[in-house]
Amino acid sequence: MPAEWLGRWNLDPILLLALALAIVLSLRQPGIGARERRFIAAVGGLTLLLFVSPFCALTSALFSARAVHHLLLTAVLPPLIVVACPHSPRLPGGVFPWTAVHAFIFWSWHVPEAYGWALSNDAVYWLMQASLLLSAVGLWSAVSRVSVTNAIAALLGTMVQMGLLGALLTFAGSALYAPHFIAPVAWGLSPLEDQQLAGLIMWAPGAGIYLVAALALLARWFAREQPSALAG
Repeated sequence: MPAEWLGRWNLDPILLLALALAIVLSLRQPGIGARERRFIAAVGGLTLLLFVSPFCALTSALFSARAVHHLLLTAVLPPLIVVACPHSPRLPGGVFPWTAVHAFIFWSWHVPEAYGWALSNDAVYWLMQASLLLSAVGLWSAVSRVSVTNAIAALLGTMVQMGLLGALLTFAGSALYAPHFIAPVAWGLSPLEDQQLAGLIMWAPGAGIYLVAALALLARWFAREQPSALAG
């Protein structure tokens, strides 16, 4: 309920121990510098927001909050992890296979039946979270080590699939996700309005994250190539 959700912190000792262990191991990486430490701090803070803070509880009530959660989990946390852990083993596979795998996993967990299964079973819920995060880390890691053109193509492809899913949710004629048929009403939203808001979040800011990343890579490429062109 709205009056109670701010007090709903997830203080599961296993989860907190796993997060603390991950942060300690990250800080003990060889050759780690101040830049990596800042990114590790950002990763830790965002992870606490996603899985420990009351925001995590809110995602069980509102599908729109779940959309924000999934965007942070796949489009914000993974690039931070890639930068924070530069010496970690690379996941095998090229950028386009990872683009396809991540898109498949992202869409699969948004099938209403699969989504409902995840929210009704703790093991499946954590499988959903882990597969989304791992496939996104694979994508962003691959983007960081390929040519600018391939990286931009992968990011724009992800932008398109994210925007398409958002559009489908926005223009659906009925609410699709049973776990969110009742709770949104307490927040002043019908289930369909909650779903439409979630679709708009994926469609605009969600897809926009990948567009901004692609434009940033393009700007960096121009900045690097311009002196060479002038010298030539």
